Amino acid sequence: MSEVPAGVQLPAPQRGQPRPTATMTITRDGPKGVEVLLGLRSPTMRAFPSYWAFPGGGVSSVDRAAVENLPELEGQEAASIACILREMSEELGLYPYGNGVAALPDDVRRSIVDDKTQWLPLAKAGAFPVDRRQIKTLSHRITPPFGPVQFDNAFLHVHAGPWETVPDIDLEPQTEFTEVMWSPPAEILARWRAHEIKVAPPVVTLLMEIERTLDRFDRDMGQAADDIAARLPGRRSILFAHGVEVVPIKTATLPPADHTNCYLVGDPEGAFVLVDPAIRMREDMEALATAVERHRGRLEAVVFTHSHGDHLADMSLLREAFDVPIWGSEHTARSVPCDRILEDGDILQLGEQAWTVLITPGHHPGHVCLLGEAGLVAGDMVAGIGTILIPPGSGDMNTYLEQLERLKALQPHLVFPSHGPVVAIPERLIQHYIDHRKARHARVFAAVQGGLTTVESIAKQAYADSPDAHPGLAVDQTLSHLLAHEASGNLASKNGEWFLKEVV
Repeated sequence: MSEVPAGVQLPAPQRGQPRPTATMTITRDGPKGVEVLLGLRSPTMRAFPSYWAFPGGGVSSVDRAAVENLPELEGQEAASIACILREMSEELGLYPYGNGVAALPDDVRRSIVDDKTQWLPLAKAGAFPVDRRQIKTLSHRITPPFGPVQFDNAFLHVHAGPWETVPDIDLEPQTEFTEVMWSPPAEILARWRAHEIKVAPPVVTLLMEIERTLDRFDRDMGQAADDIAARLPGRRSILFAHGVEVVPIKTATLPPADHTNCYLVGDPEGAFVLVDPAIRMREDMEALATAVERHRGRLEAVVFTHSHGDHLADMSLLREAFDVPIWGSEHTARSVPCDRILEDGDILQLGEQAWTVLITPGHHPGHVCLLGEAGLVAGDMVAGIGTILIPPGSGDMNTYLEQLERLKALQPHLVFPSHGPVVAIPERLIQHYIDHRKARHARVFAAVQGGLTTVESIAKQAYADSPDAHPGLAVDQTLSHLLAHEASGNLASKNGEWFLKEVV
């Protein structure tokens, strides 16, 4: 993102109570041992598109009404269980039955897919039994604070029994999943570590917990589920990819974001670096220190992507926690003493992982990205929430667009931004940034071509399609576009006013 321009006052992000959601971990006894069911989310989904995830969704008024009307749902997690029973019927056509699961009649399922409010009257009419006795709560997790909305998710579990008795899953009536797979947790994790598949971060850590617990109980899923349910383990790590862990740090950044992502990047069993540990408060320092202590590797260095204030640390606090070298670009070294100057094309060998340094100016001089098999640590080149500012003084709109084209051509597996969640389909987001900036660039030029000369009047017309844009930021970014047009020889300025080049 960027530091907010001087004189521009922005409202602080507002957060409400986390929204309740529920997901279901369905397991079965397969030919090779315990298997877990995952669905591949459609690329059109807003959250985790093209990721493998558990079935589930948000607790709705339908689910709360079900709790009030169905005595079978009484007890803890009643609304979450009502939610997941409805979601299972829609997404999978299954419902818990006895010591396993059964398939809904096709006409019943289609009625629910067409109108989810039909789940309750159909349940009351006895179209399928409502049985919560075998459902266990494995964990409760609140999503990290780097998104605009937080969710309180109940991870529920049901064991479907022997694989021969589990009904086939028909995906045709629904649109959330494009395919499903049954696979042992260890095999899913192995494919995730090899970057063959994308798995939602909370699913990864729960699968790790299941695999560890299965080892303790001789691969018995019933005992493993009972043990996990008794412990209710919370989140310990946020794993965006194998070798990429994120710790959100509270910062004064551009709303709606209010955190900067600090990344632990490198070999989980070997050397790793901290990227942008922008700590300013002791509680964040302690949280980051805990993550580093939990890591099984060796902290090699701290890397700063660039020298904006929402990425740099209180250096005395940082040194108190981590006595390691500081790495950054030549420009960053002007603000922070760096023990190593990073150059474009440098290879950071971090245990078994290799990460390539990319110097990507445009947002800020000397901006650093890191590219590895897991994806791109993108700093402020793109964001998972909000937008990226190109400061008129230190930024360069033309260079920024050139660097976006460069990053798109590299086709990263994932993008790990400094603000917001992991980007699941990088090429789509980067192309959106390119298209959006070029369209705004054209609107700025058209405003001058139409006779407008002041930055304020040009900004008003150029941002007429974005009535919610902050006026101060609109003026700031319009100036960046004007300067880029001037550098390209299209426009010229005189006495604070802007004209076509041939007019001046």
